[in-house]
Amino acid sequence: MEDRISKLAPSILSADFCRLGEQIHELEENDIELLHIDVMDGVFVPSISFGMPVIKSIRKITDMFFDVHLMISEPIRYIEKLAECGADGITVHIEACKDLEATLRKIKEQNMKCAVAINPDTEIEKIENVLDMVDMVLVMSVYPGFGGQKFILDSFEKIKKLDDIRKSRRLDFLIEIDGGVNVDNAKKISASGADWLVAGTAVFSGNINDNIMKLKEEI
Repeated sequence: MEDRISKLAPSILSADFCRLGEQIHELEENDIELLHIDVMDGVFVPSISFGMPVIKSIRKITDMFFDVHLMISEPIRYIEKLAECGADGITVHIEACKDLEATLRKIKEQNMKCAVAINPDTEIEKIENVLDMVDMVLVMSVYPGFGGQKFILDSFEKIKKLDDIRKSRRLDFLIEIDGGVNVDNAKKISASGADWLVAGTAVFSGNINDNIMKLKEEI
């Protein structure tokens, strides 16, 4: 982990959906490897976003890794369908799963990467029993459901704690941070131990090429 390099994961929740294909190609031209895709059901979180038809549609135009973040109740119901649509990895919330381990196993059975997400009020201890199962842990640094929120400062300690745990237990899960990431805090987030920094507004608001260049300089 000492030679870890943090990377940028743009969230298409903040993209211009009239120009989604065009903007995805802009991301590719900037060597973006992972696309963060937020799926919200209006139940687990107040907002409703897009679903499987959008994922299936954009799968046809890019080979980027689809990091599908499910902010939905009982996500185990949709794992197989999401695999068919082209998801490469699925992140589920511990707060949304009746049986988290069964949900993670279901994701792995579909040959996808599996990840667990924790909300700002959820402690790391709640997921320690699955850290040897997951490929990634997503730390929510805002309350899920809305874009453009400010980064919750307590998230730095969560990242550091997770980094300490994986080092002490010799685990290889990645750490992803989502919410309020921008050029002002990206360097500190990366230094805390995050591998993937999800950014929506900071990427898609204004000139995408310039935004990505500035963010990459920080991480």
